[in-house]
Amino acid sequence: MALIITEDCTACDACVDPCPNEAITEGDPIYKIDPLRCSECVGAEDEPQCVLECPADCIVPDPDWQETEEQLQAKYDSLH
Repeated sequence: MALIITEDCTACDACVDPCPNEAITEGDPIYKIDPLRCSECVGAEDEPQCVLECPADCIVPDPDWQETEEQLQAKYDSLH
């Protein structure tokens, strides 16, 4: 599943650089994660780097976007 950024986002920018897929962009007023680019760091890291870096703990799984580990790996592979 892709990740989403909740309304608790402080727009601190900490999540952008660690994303290996460039899936996170500045929104108005909060940052956004493109579900077509988010692989939850499968293929690059053991866990989502944006979640580790977020000081507001506002990055959570999107319950409306379910994907298997294989689908996430295929998405990562197609982007790189």
